[in-house]
Order: sequence, then C-alpha cells, then structure tokens
Amino acid sequence: MLEMTVAEIQSFLSEHFPKIDQMRLQIESLAPRELRLRMGYHEAQLRPGGTLSGPTQMALADVGVYILLLAHIGPVALAVTTNLNINFLRKPAPADLIAQINLLKLGQRLAIGEVTMFSEGEDEPVAHATVTYSIPPAR
Repeated sequence: MLEMTVAEIQSFLSEHFPKIDQMRLQIESLAPRELRLRMGYHEAQLRPGGTLSGPTQMALADVGVYILLLAHIGPVALAVTTNLNINFLRKPAPADLIAQINLLKLGQRLAIGEVTMFSEGEDEPVAHATVTYSIPPAR
C-alpha cells in the first residue's frame, strides 16, 4: 500500500528540496515496490567523451530510491542514504536517463532499493545500483 501519490511526492520534494527541479525528473509510473523515473537530458550532465557523468547516474539512483521510499513510508524528510553501490556497465548516450527502481527491503530502520538505468531508446542497461536508506524512528 502506498502512503503518497505522485502529486504529493512532487509537492513534498519541491518544498523540502527546492533545487530538485534542476534534475528534470519525471515519475513515469509508481506502483507498490516499483518506480520508473526519467531524468531529462541536459548538456551540463556530460563529461569529456560525450557521455553522461557518473555523478548524474548516482544522483538518479539516490533520488529514485528516496522517492520510492517516500511513497511507502510517507513524508519523512530525514530518511538518509547510508550506502550507494553502483556498477557502470556501458557508456550512457547523451539522452534522457531512465531508471527502473525496485524496493528489495522495507524494514523499520532500513530500506534497500535496486536501480537499473537505461539510456532512452536503448535495451541494454548502462548502470546498476543498490541504495540503502536509514529511516529515522517515529517521534
């Protein structure tokens, strides 16, 4: 059961992370334990060689798991990343980056998400990440 709608998540993020709009994120689908998130391409994301930078991919993984976590636990601003592990699999094209995110574990104190990223229009993944979040105790 989801605790927040897409509109509620977007409003929460805009309020608590006002610069998040610069990431050009679009929630394409949200379901229990699953999220499809798009990061719109911008030339500022490029690194030498014409590929999307690693920090761009890591940011998408991190915020994607955070969004999916919020959808399940509600508006908890102080949930924080405790681990992010990423494998870069191939050069991402200078295009939108699409993340398929799955919630692997949702405990009372920790949540673990898995992220597979694709360049728009490509079938093979460009990166795979696992992200762990710490959930603060309810007050």
